[in-house]
Amino acid sequence: MKILVSWLKEYVDVPVPIEQLAKDLTMRGFEVASVEPVEGRADDAVIDFEITANRPDCLSVMGMAREAAVKYDRSLRSPVGAFGLGPSAVEPPAPGARNPVPGALRVTVERPDLCPVYCAAVVDVTVGPSPAWLVERLTLSGVRAINNIVDVTNYVLLELNQPLHAFDVDTLGSQIVVRTATAGEALTTLDGVSRTLADDMLVIADATRAQAVAGVMGGGATEIGATTTTIVLESAYFEPTQVRRTRRRLHLSTEASYRFERGIDPSMPVRALQRAIELITQIGAGTARPGTVVVGEASPALRTVRLRWARIARVLGMEVPVEEVAQILTSLGFHLRPVGGDGGAWDVAVPGWRGDVTREEDLIEEVARCAGYDRLPVTFPAPRRASCGTRESATCWWAPGSPRP
Repeated sequence: MKILVSWLKEYVDVPVPIEQLAKDLTMRGFEVASVEPVEGRADDAVIDFEITANRPDCLSVMGMAREAAVKYDRSLRSPVGAFGLGPSAVEPPAPGARNPVPGALRVTVERPDLCPVYCAAVVDVTVGPSPAWLVERLTLSGVRAINNIVDVTNYVLLELNQPLHAFDVDTLGSQIVVRTATAGEALTTLDGVSRTLADDMLVIADATRAQAVAGVMGGGATEIGATTTTIVLESAYFEPTQVRRTRRRLHLSTEASYRFERGIDPSMPVRALQRAIELITQIGAGTARPGTVVVGEASPALRTVRLRWARIARVLGMEVPVEEVAQILTSLGFHLRPVGGDGGAWDVAVPGWRGDVTREEDLIEEVARCAGYDRLPVTFPAPRRASCGTRESATCWWAPGSPRP
């Protein structure tokens, strides 16, 4: 994941030089592949991080900014509008709303198990080139600029880790159906390849035919082009296993599928949609029509994991002050509720972007990672008592892996 340092600094104050930033984040589990200076800017660079499969939240500028904020004990700033901060071009929809935008769009989700939340908005647009700052950020992040609408969707993907897709209304129509394909149904994707779909693949369809492979790639028929005047902007959560299975069978990997199959934040689609519309408005590329469509639960309940204070010391082999543990987890976005018993514990609400945290040991690993692995004591396993196999001496001490006496 290529992160432009100047972009990162919009969301968190970084008090160290770029080289130290790279080293510090490496020590937090994010290996650095390269640090490339930005030509003409001595105080800027692109850091290419190797992100492990269990941390898809860090496939984004905001994800890495959150890690830096915890490391340097700084506040994390959110993009204006994306998290309810500042003005937004879209009114927040009611959770689970199924009402269509008047006279514009109707959405039906036939497989909510594969698409728990689907959001859409209609935007009147003027398609053209993106401003230079947007093109530069995409280019330095390794993404080719296409046009202002597609570029905004890619920008939000890099910023918030939420894939979006835009459909041309003239070819899509006013109805969206999220369903599985019919056996043998064909779709020509944006890469110009005609693909035959299986009946267990999730698609985004209009009233009659599939127009996109959900979570993987859109169809060529609804592609945004120079003549596009109105779009439907899609932001959704697609079930990871289904996306992975479809991507493999179609031999088609994209930036969107890479993120969906690893698991994105299920509460992000509405907020990312707001952010995209805000950017479209900001660069003068279009204006959203009033209202949005949201099918499903826009803010699902958070997973809760019990964390016992005494268990932290037993696993790590050292005491970490309770106040420090609370500060680390809170900074990472976890919510702690004290509970009694067994010397003290918390019920920890896990934020939606941390799908990798499912048990107590995962939380303890976060404490160790942020407190510093170098603080952990070095210990050796105790020798094991084993039989020597002799009549004269029934037992002896020997270390596992050493020659038997």
